[in-house]
Amino acid sequence: MKTTRLGVAGLAVALLGALAAATPAPAQATPDTSPTCVTDPATPKRQFRAMWISSVVNIDWPSKGSQTAPDRVAAQQAEYLGWLDLAQQLHHNAVVVQVRPTADAFWPSPYEPWSEYLTGVRGQDPGWDPLAFLVAESHKRNLEFHAWFNPYRISMPAPGGAGADLTMLAPDHPARQHPEWTFAYPPAGVAGSRLYYNPGIPEVREFVQTAMMDAVTRYDVDGVHFDDYFYPYPSGTHQVPDDATFAEFNRGFTDRADWRRDNIDLLVREMGARIKLAKPWVRFGVSPFGIWRNAAADPNGSDTTGSQSYDIISADTRKWVKQEWIDYIVPQLYWYIGQYPAADYARLVPWWAEQVRGTRVQLYIGQADYKSGDPAYGSYWMNPQELSNHLTLNRSYPEVLGNVHFSAVQVKANRLSATDTYAAAHYSRPALVPAMPHLPAKPLLFPVLTKAERTADGVRLRWRQPADGTGPLGRATSYAVYRFDGVGRVDPCDRADASHLVATLRADDSTDAQSWVDPTAEPGRRYTYQVTSLDRLWNESAASPARVVR
Repeated sequence: MKTTRLGVAGLAVALLGALAAATPAPAQATPDTSPTCVTDPATPKRQFRAMWISSVVNIDWPSKGSQTAPDRVAAQQAEYLGWLDLAQQLHHNAVVVQVRPTADAFWPSPYEPWSEYLTGVRGQDPGWDPLAFLVAESHKRNLEFHAWFNPYRISMPAPGGAGADLTMLAPDHPARQHPEWTFAYPPAGVAGSRLYYNPGIPEVREFVQTAMMDAVTRYDVDGVHFDDYFYPYPSGTHQVPDDATFAEFNRGFTDRADWRRDNIDLLVREMGARIKLAKPWVRFGVSPFGIWRNAAADPNGSDTTGSQSYDIISADTRKWVKQEWIDYIVPQLYWYIGQYPAADYARLVPWWAEQVRGTRVQLYIGQADYKSGDPAYGSYWMNPQELSNHLTLNRSYPEVLGNVHFSAVQVKANRLSATDTYAAAHYSRPALVPAMPHLPAKPLLFPVLTKAERTADGVRLRWRQPADGTGPLGRATSYAVYRFDGVGRVDPCDRADASHLVATLRADDSTDAQSWVDPTAEPGRRYTYQVTSLDRLWNESAASPARVVR
């Protein structure tokens, strides 16, 4: 953004306010509250809110039907904008979009072929750059874009997918060029068989990281996201065929289970380090299966009896938190609240809260919107309040800083009006993404509100961001707008929750002057407005001097 030209007096006021609120190094997020502020738990100022937008087998986006639309590109773009409309309607502040579902790409990758889920043909050029569009349109609405990658999965089962047949992949697919990098699991000929890259081969681990980092370095993503797929989930009594790999690359391990976990540990640790080396501000998160280990197997485990990610898919998720290799974790707690000894939501939330306590890793919870209103999942999921009750329970644990909903089509389906119910109770106001003080940042000057005037469509605010990105100062990526009824002094505690937060909006980098219309301002009412600046990590400046509309 261009440096704003303000009068000397205005700039001096802004500088004094900003420097009083933050110090150049090390930069920290400005505290949102003081210990004396009383806040409303229904309207938290900071909460991560997102939905997963799955591309694999065209679950959410793009739809299967869009592949044969007369104008495929326009149809797919319109579909995506519709998902962003839904995200805004629900006061979400991020989207988690699957851009590498099966060792392929939603961008022109020099390493991997175009995804079949764009055109219906593996490796076919769609004629546009979807990832560039996804990121740009998300940012226009001030939604964070978290690029969701599947590290090792190569194919989906036949007949829809390539199954275990390498020759069914795109002709230039790296797996066809390096069949020794792959294995089929369960074995070829068994229902559900598909191809995976072998996590135990160092060259494979290097390759998949490089393929994913291509998107990180070339696109303005805000986060990198893995889900729960590492080693394949067990299928019957079939064993992962890695005898030769273990013999060649065991690194001194004698226990194969420990070796497999170390292979995944290396992937997570190395990927996190590569992300931070390239772009220190990009967040790295994982959404694992919701049970690490049961207490019966490990005293550090949870009061559950279900499957354990540590054992069945070699994912030592608790270690990743304790070692702080990731910035956030989103355990998939896809179970109800109640007497369910295998995995009770009410038992797992406090367990995960305890794991992140004392670390810098943030905890968000993965919510099973897909189960709501579906009788196949039992009577608990026929309660329209079940998901809302999950979010209410989360309030008892301050470590829980948000939710991600699976998946977009299920959020939109709104069965039993469950989406409407939890949105009204928990997402009634906008929210800022939780700041991450351990990531590098610079202090921000507060904006200078230059005008607040009534217009035919509401109240138009105009402001400028002084010395934006100049010298030791940070750059404003977006802004938060607060509105207070009446005229009078604004207490800082009035900004401690989102009760008065009316909008967040992306900075317009094409101009010095920022503006926004408040369409909900009622004619004849008096309002007081303040605006704050936010950097790309959602660290917030001090508030602007107030402007009154009479």
